[in-house]
Amino acid sequence: MPNIKSSERSVKTDALRRVRNFSVKSSIKTAARKINSNMPAAEVQPLLSKASSLIDKAAKRGILHKNTAARKKSRLAKRANKLAVN
Repeated sequence: MPNIKSSERSVKTDALRRVRNFSVKSSIKTAARKINSNMPAAEVQPLLSKASSLIDKAAKRGILHKNTAARKKSRLAKRANKLAVN
């Protein structure tokens, strides 16, 4: 435990942020998992837009780096397009 008062407060707020960030990242992973599962092409498009929205919000809040967000969205779109063709 830190000795400085401001550091003690930082530890508490960091723990809260960590929990919030974890839940956002978890929801992004869940959305990606749904897209990656084999499902009909008609069901993939709404899931892709939902996942893209979650990723954009996370990048906007600073939970994900903007390049990481772009990479994740690109890979999901690539996967969705592959499912749409098949």
